[in-house]
Amino acid sequence: MTTLDWARLISKDRPGSRVLAILLIAIVAGLLFAPFALTGAKAISICVKIMIFAVLAASFDLLLGYTGIVSFAHTVFFGIGAYGVGIALTRLGASWTSLAAGILTAILLSILLALVIGLFSLRVRAIFFSMITLALSAAAQTLATQLSGLTGGEDGLVFRLPPGLMPNARLLDSKLLGLTIDGKVLCYYLILAMSVTFVLAMLRIVNSPFGRVLLAIRDNEFRAEAIGYPVFVFRTLSNVAAAVFACTSGVMLSLWLRYAGPDASLSFEIMLDILMIVIIGGVGTIYGSVVGATAFLIAQGYLQDLLKASSAASHILPGIDQVLSPDRWMLWLGLLFILAVYYFPAGLVGVLRRPAGKLNAKGGRPAKDRFIMIYRWMGRAR
Repeated sequence: MTTLDWARLISKDRPGSRVLAILLIAIVAGLLFAPFALTGAKAISICVKIMIFAVLAASFDLLLGYTGIVSFAHTVFFGIGAYGVGIALTRLGASWTSLAAGILTAILLSILLALVIGLFSLRVRAIFFSMITLALSAAAQTLATQLSGLTGGEDGLVFRLPPGLMPNARLLDSKLLGLTIDGKVLCYYLILAMSVTFVLAMLRIVNSPFGRVLLAIRDNEFRAEAIGYPVFVFRTLSNVAAAVFACTSGVMLSLWLRYAGPDASLSFEIMLDILMIVIIGGVGTIYGSVVGATAFLIAQGYLQDLLKASSAASHILPGIDQVLSPDRWMLWLGLLFILAVYYFPAGLVGVLRRPAGKLNAKGGRPAKDRFIMIYRWMGRAR
């Protein structure tokens, strides 16, 4: 590909920083060669979660960072994608036709629900819309646990994938670079291809004329409406687009786990993880979702191991081993998140893109920029 072709592929939205570009290349290369370089199931599982949550967080950023909508119903569409595949493969059998039917049904249901949410909720003020979506998220999780005949209740659904994606399916008789090419490896690279495609698609959306209108609505809704843009229509379409991408990330999760359950795809903890990923990576940057998902999930996956080693090494100091206990990993993860927000309020991508001379001593925005950012958020909440 020529330079122009690559520019079109990423919508001319270059990383804007040499360090960020190298970091993104390293993340993609690491995910590409992870099955050959890593042997533990935990490490491969973290790589898959990075791919899934990069798409999920980027789809949420379409609402939060590019349209100024705070929605807590994002896990509903995530769960629709997971349950759509699970129900189809359970009821219709483990075939490619059943998988396609489940994905198509889940996407259509997500579009319909997103339209309903947009038509009945986006006309209200921001804080009331957030409360409506929060109630919808709780209702969806309750409904999934009660409809046990369809969703499996609290136990969820365990199902088989089509031939070729199951771990016992051998695709090559001999190993490739020491790796047995089976259905699990094929599923991994299928998820990788899907995640890259969806992230690039969202880059195209936010850098299109449609995306520019969303930014105008985010910055000043009244001015955008005054110059002739139907704000309600664009906000509804943004909600639909985000719902479709969230649904596809749920599909990827169900393909990897071969399981769909309320805790795995509908819990409020997932919504909190999405928020943390977007804020750590940088609000209003698709690249930030990739970087944030990588940083957050690696910290989440290995913080307990790090604390366990630190606690064992500090047992000679009274009380320190209790503070560094692996059971308190959520406390330390919360502290790391607070420090990241305080020192890098623009997110990791915002810091890497910002000229060094404009950073304050703590590496974040100057105090004036912080007050401007807070003022804008307060204005949206009103």
